[in-house]
Amino acid sequence: MAGADVNDPDGGRGAAPSSLRAERERLAAQVTARRLAPGDLPARYAEAADRYLGALFERATKGKARGFALLAVGRYGRGELSPGSDLDLVLLHRARGGHDRVAQSIWYAIWDDGTKLDHSVRTRGEALAVARADLKAILGLLDGRLVAGDERLAARVLDDVAGAWRKQAVTFLPNLGSAREQRHHEAGELAFLLEPDLKQSAGGLRDVDALRALAMALPALAPLATSGALCDAERFVLAARVALQVRTGRDGDRLLLQEQDEVADLLGFADADALMAAVAEAGRTVTATSVECWRRARTMLSGERAGDADLALAPGIVLRDGEIALAPDADPAADSTLLVRIAAAAAQRNALVERDTLDRLEAAAPAVPTPWPAELREAFVSLLGTGDALVPVVEALDQRRLFERLIPEWSAVRHRPQRNAYHRYTVDRHLLEAVARASEHVADVDRPDLLLMGALLHDLGKGHEGDHSEVGEELATTIARRMGFEERDVAVLSCLVAYHLVIPEFATRRDLDDPSTARLVAKIVENRRTLALLTALTEADSRATGSSAWSPWKAELVATLSERVGRVLDGLPVGASAPFVPTPEQSELLASGRLALRATGRRVTVVAPDRIGLFSASAGALALHRCNVRRATAVAGTPGMAVEVFDVEPQFDRTPDWPAVERDLAALLDGSLDIRARLAEHDRTYARSRRPVSALRPERRISVDNETSEIASIVEVRAPDRLGLLYEITAALASAGYDVEAALVDTLGHEVIDTFYLRGPDGAKVAGEDEVKRVCDTLERVVRGEQDDEGVVR
Repeated sequence: MAGADVNDPDGGRGAAPSSLRAERERLAAQVTARRLAPGDLPARYAEAADRYLGALFERATKGKARGFALLAVGRYGRGELSPGSDLDLVLLHRARGGHDRVAQSIWYAIWDDGTKLDHSVRTRGEALAVARADLKAILGLLDGRLVAGDERLAARVLDDVAGAWRKQAVTFLPNLGSAREQRHHEAGELAFLLEPDLKQSAGGLRDVDALRALAMALPALAPLATSGALCDAERFVLAARVALQVRTGRDGDRLLLQEQDEVADLLGFADADALMAAVAEAGRTVTATSVECWRRARTMLSGERAGDADLALAPGIVLRDGEIALAPDADPAADSTLLVRIAAAAAQRNALVERDTLDRLEAAAPAVPTPWPAELREAFVSLLGTGDALVPVVEALDQRRLFERLIPEWSAVRHRPQRNAYHRYTVDRHLLEAVARASEHVADVDRPDLLLMGALLHDLGKGHEGDHSEVGEELATTIARRMGFEERDVAVLSCLVAYHLVIPEFATRRDLDDPSTARLVAKIVENRRTLALLTALTEADSRATGSSAWSPWKAELVATLSERVGRVLDGLPVGASAPFVPTPEQSELLASGRLALRATGRRVTVVAPDRIGLFSASAGALALHRCNVRRATAVAGTPGMAVEVFDVEPQFDRTPDWPAVERDLAALLDGSLDIRARLAEHDRTYARSRRPVSALRPERRISVDNETSEIASIVEVRAPDRLGLLYEITAALASAGYDVEAALVDTLGHEVIDTFYLRGPDGAKVAGEDEVKRVCDTLERVVRGEQDDEGVVR
């Protein structure tokens, strides 16, 4: 990391700065120039603020400070100011008049300087009354310190507040704990999120603030709440926050993907992955300390005393004061099953593992024998089947690197980020979440143990180079054999890992009405057992990925594919879909020979005179009205007429003005609407809400598959998503004379995978090396945006 500013040997200390904003910008520039370490900025900025405010206070009181005291509260009170921080100030006075004039003189000077301010004006009695009634106010004052003015007045108020905090701990601490839990629910966990909030997430700076307040109320917790490891973790997270705010020039605390590389560079890390691993370690340290302190606090506040006797649960395992612990006579060095049995006992009771027990296991747990004894394997599967209770228990083990003793391959995915916006969690946490979701489906399969193990192992290959499914297959084989599974079960687990993406990819990117789709999947899965396991794993994996990865639309597609594959495996026929039979309304529209658009729920039907470009024009009109197309098919209508069906998801859940969509479609078809100009206008309007594509590293890939389908070529386009991309692709294909029979769209965060069932001008597949290259080159130019002003691909 960078050292002190060589051009500023006194560290910027001395006379009061005339502008705090200018001083803040100077310090930020030093961080950017690598002349000041990000972790050193908060103290330097706070010192500068003290001098600046001292001068303002002196002018405002005209040198007569008695009866007035300016307090810094919150993190500023502790001498820490990040570049985006507010100045949290309280002006105390003795109610002798003149305080409004003093306050306005200070506040307006700060505002005029361009610095954000959180302020209040109080007498001693008012400060205490507000503190007693308002949790946020008293937490800020607990860290209060005098910046300028009457030392005696400040000391009395701060003593009053500290006394009130200790006396009302029974009232305040449950509220503080509830606020902590709500914050964790909303902001997630610092250690496992791909884009964590450095302040609000569990394991972030707010948790450290809460621990400090907890220790002030319950001094017995001070050794834990002020430990060296916790202080080191806090300093690192604070430094990361400073680097983020210097990088963005804003006051945000969420470490987004597109900022991570530059924040890593400012902090001296090789890359974003190294940065996020360090963030995760710091977050885990804070979380572990927080969990332990709050557990002890609840015991102290409830007045409970340690039990007189342990409750035996199993050989070597007892329940002690509500926690799972080693029995006094247990010898973890002599029992290779004890670690897993203790973890399973804790998860089954939704309890913590005692801290001393974790210490003993860390020091003495023996190597696991190979192959695992049946008792150990059964206990491990039992642990995996405990649902959400599994996660904190494994996290406690992993904090001590104990989980790696069971599965050494785990170390490769520990803290490993997934560099896309589709995933919410790091790889290790995603796997545990997938197991928890898979536990909800144990009644749907005949081998729950294989489902749970498959969920745990399915992404383990992401810790290595190469295709993670292929690498994972080899890892799964090795691990399953080490665990003592029979060879036929080893084969099933290897298959689950190797093909865990088959069901979701075929369901969302292939035409389910094409019989060859079900036949090909049946050939891959081979039997009903594997099909059921893969179907359950698909839902578990998707739900563990993020909110956008599983929807009623995707669930319906997966269920449909699974049912049709099951029919193939049972030897039953899976024919083509039934011929299109228009509804009475569609028949009337077809007979009219005119353009019409009708929407029912999220299904949009377009009936129009058949012509080249109808499909792309429909996609363009829908894009103009912020409708994401998920699936589209063209069906035969009557001679000279076409029917196209689109399944859509309106953005922001706003129902479009369907008559306006129809009018825009008509204008597109008659050439009176400049769609590229309209799309560009929309793109500018919503650009601020999108992340830079370069930060998310989406790949561009185009492939042509002439083997899977018997009726058409399958063209898959993988590219960064943008407004109107489906229109641009289909317009380019139409201008080249290709007919799109069906289109399926799968969006992965800021990446889109468009699949097209395509026929050439002669109605046949796209055949021949030259023809395939022509299609790929055409689409490559589209996804790179290489079009002229008329929208024609160059």
